[in-house]
Amino acid sequence: MAHLRLGDTAPNFTAATTQGTLTLYDYLGDHWGILFSHPADFTPVCTTELGTAAKFKQEFDRRKVRMIALSVDPLDSHQEWLKDIADTQKVEVNFPIIADADRQVSDLYDMIHPNANDTLTVRSVFIIGPDRKIKLILTYPASTGRNFYELLRVIDSLQLTAYHKVATPANWEQGQKVVVSPSIPTPEARTLFGDQVEELRPYLRLTPDPTA
Repeated sequence: MAHLRLGDTAPNFTAATTQGTLTLYDYLGDHWGILFSHPADFTPVCTTELGTAAKFKQEFDRRKVRMIALSVDPLDSHQEWLKDIADTQKVEVNFPIIADADRQVSDLYDMIHPNANDTLTVRSVFIIGPDRKIKLILTYPASTGRNFYELLRVIDSLQLTAYHKVATPANWEQGQKVVVSPSIPTPEARTLFGDQVEELRPYLRLTPDPTA
């Protein structure tokens, strides 16, 4: 079983989904990806999560992020569950859900945590960059639903810091000041970002969001 860490290459796989058989790398193409798992079909928290994810799809699309979900139940169960999600959450699920009854993908991504439950996937989240590297791993207990606003915020940070020599401070949101990378001396930072670089300490410099 894999024990994936940040920076590892996301394992590729081919699996049956609610939108047909998909290979992960082909599905993602040159996009970012978010893979998130659910303990089982017809569970209350998961039902709200999938409905929320569907409502957020336009925001993920805008960021060039493709969503794909997973549950360890078979495809026919997924199809019935989609009806419940549409009825209770008032939205059609508009991204694929992997049917992982044989736990191939769950084991590949270490989504089964025996200390929590030896048969059900925990609520794992993997954000994958266009370079196929894992950029973020989050694991939630089965009792706690995910915050999709936070996932969007993290993606905004990951995409900003992938292309600019900055980091994002605590509670950062898109458009707010960012932290200059510690590897850049202040004079170089002022060349890169202009005279708005604010030096609080030699190691702590703030500058406006370069994409704002």
